[in-house]
Amino acid sequence: MARKPTIQLKKNKARQIPQSFIDTKLEKVPFVKFTEQSYLNYSMYVILDRALPNIADGLKPVQRRIIYAMSELGLSANVKHKKSARTVGEVIGKYHPHGDSSIYEAMVLMAQPFSFRYPLVDGQGNWGSQDDPKSFAAVRYTEARLSKYSATLLSELEQGTVDWSENFDGTLKEPQHLPSRLPTVLLNGGSGIAVGMATDLLPHNLREVVSGCVRLLAAPDTSIAALCEHIRGPDFPTKAEIITPLTEIVQIYETGLGSIRQRAIWDREDDNIVISALPYQVSGERVMEQLAAQMIAKKLSMVADVRDESDHENPTRLIVVPRSNRVDHGQLMDHLFATTNLEHSYRVNMNMIGIDGRPRVHNLKETLVDWLAFRRETVRRRLQYRYDRIDIRLQILDGLLQAYLHLDEVIRIIRQEEDPKSILVKRYSLKGNQADAILDLKLRHLAKLEEVKIKREKKSLSGEMKDLLKVLKSVQLLDELIQEELLADADEFGDERCSPLVSREAAKALSKSELMSSDPITVVLSDKGWIRGARGHDVDARKLSYRLGDKHLQDAAGRTSDILLCIDSTGRSYAVAAHSLPSARSLGEPVSSQLKPPDGAVFRGVMMGDEDSLYLLATDAGYGFVGRIGDMNSRKKSGKTVLTVRNASVLPPQRVEVLEDSWVAVITTTGRLLIFPITELPQLPRGKGVKILNIPLEKYKTGSEKIADIAVFLKNEQLRITAGRQHMNLKPADLENYVGSRAQRGRALPRGYKNPEKIEVEKRQ
Repeated sequence: MARKPTIQLKKNKARQIPQSFIDTKLEKVPFVKFTEQSYLNYSMYVILDRALPNIADGLKPVQRRIIYAMSELGLSANVKHKKSARTVGEVIGKYHPHGDSSIYEAMVLMAQPFSFRYPLVDGQGNWGSQDDPKSFAAVRYTEARLSKYSATLLSELEQGTVDWSENFDGTLKEPQHLPSRLPTVLLNGGSGIAVGMATDLLPHNLREVVSGCVRLLAAPDTSIAALCEHIRGPDFPTKAEIITPLTEIVQIYETGLGSIRQRAIWDREDDNIVISALPYQVSGERVMEQLAAQMIAKKLSMVADVRDESDHENPTRLIVVPRSNRVDHGQLMDHLFATTNLEHSYRVNMNMIGIDGRPRVHNLKETLVDWLAFRRETVRRRLQYRYDRIDIRLQILDGLLQAYLHLDEVIRIIRQEEDPKSILVKRYSLKGNQADAILDLKLRHLAKLEEVKIKREKKSLSGEMKDLLKVLKSVQLLDELIQEELLADADEFGDERCSPLVSREAAKALSKSELMSSDPITVVLSDKGWIRGARGHDVDARKLSYRLGDKHLQDAAGRTSDILLCIDSTGRSYAVAAHSLPSARSLGEPVSSQLKPPDGAVFRGVMMGDEDSLYLLATDAGYGFVGRIGDMNSRKKSGKTVLTVRNASVLPPQRVEVLEDSWVAVITTTGRLLIFPITELPQLPRGKGVKILNIPLEKYKTGSEKIADIAVFLKNEQLRITAGRQHMNLKPADLENYVGSRAQRGRALPRGYKNPEKIEVEKRQ
């Protein structure tokens, strides 16, 4: 097989530069200046021709070109739909040489009723859904035409109302803006990101905006606060509530900056929560994902199930099933509003291109004033255009009447003269267009009846011309005409407000403890400091299995949502999450594995309840007080000191159910028992407390006497005292022998109970 010949380049031969290029005068520009100017040009292009809407028609260039191209294709609201690909191709080929996907997406946005308050395109086929706006079908499958509302943008286009410019290749003309009869920039809103600036305009209600325009026409000095009596706030294409206070809305309209909050609509149905309306551009599918994620993470324990029952008849129907009928629906929804997209904030940045062609942030009044100035100029140009057309027509009619007055002579001139136009102009003092009209007359128009019609038309046009001249010369009449047209369009295209304005308090998420499931639990603490949780309250903690050498120390009944505190031998209290405890079927886990107690400290008891629950804290030295769980609670793993020990041992804390009817029973290691009302003890947040039972200091120091145990009981309860293998029950009548006052020595127990170990509340009668 023959080799292909290779081409070898001569390395040392210099390239020849044409002399004509050398002789050309080249402009030298510093690189810094060139890049700066290039970036500035690009920035201005993005700002003016891509990202920001024009205050005149409320459209970006791509949207304007789509609307104009569809009108040129004859796709008005009363004709058959045509393939969207036809429109996209027309826009690309004639006006907007960009990607077809960007043009089609802009077209889709204008056709979605959940995106535009007043859609400009009437689509047929799959144009996306609120759950997934990007789920629209390909351009070859959908069909479109202009909506009825688009007539407000196009009806005056061919009446001399706008300026025209060349398209990208200079072969066609396109309007610089459309002659909008309504302030679409406020009605449909829009968003965009340019270079160094952005815009976020929210949609509004047509009737409210027109009412504000009419107010400004009548009283140009109207304040923004007065305008807000007409334009009460944005109006999204959804029935969700706007909860931003009126004062904030007025402030937003005064500055053109701020944020608007919108909240979903919900109702109660058979103990379930039914969400029937979502905020603007919020997907129900996304909300369901957020709810499911919280349930999986066990952060939504009060919810049993969530379902999406949306269908054709109910576009939005999300069901939240509470776990029980005890769940506060309002509190639950407040939490969901704070943690999901069921409540959404929308940024307001009223940045738009003004009628002077410059982008800036407008407040509400500036927006309406600028648009009304544009509308006045548009209507003036429309009337002037009509006036000029009537003037031309009247000239032609005058020429035709001259012809009818000298009909025979005119016919002779046309038949016999070589240049009848010039002769007609000279003989009857006609203008060129008048002579052309005479020469273009058909024979059937030479009848006497046609002359009558011409005179009637001239009279009618003369009257219209006088009326036009009056309006053109009077600002008041011009404003009255604008007002009439605005009100007529409001009647034709206006509707009731979709988004109600409701005053609501800001949503607040539930705390971690409130989110926990409130299930009954019995917390068991062993003597060696191992802790576990048993479901329910009918658990005999003493019969559970314990490690070798370990035994039951104390248990506390409550709910998983309650505060659980452990107290150690140094008098420090620690908070433990009750819902995270290991099951009672296991042997538990060390309390110290979750906490950071001091070296050598051992745990001496547990306390459980809400913040107002009371416990008796005491040491074996005979001192103590009544403490509140809320005061003893600590988020620190190192805990907080609540009981001052001072070389004493901490006794297991005792729950105080009813403060007024509770009594304290104290036994000593020498067999003494003292009973007194618990109201004699003070309530303290922390400290050593006061003397509960009088123990001689010498005996305590030598260890010959100290507090063996302590119990809190009610009058109708009896006590059980254990001493070794012996035990005795003291009924309420027996207890009276041991009743005294705080800080007394107490009375001695019977002979066999000189070394008691434990005193417990036996049972309730």
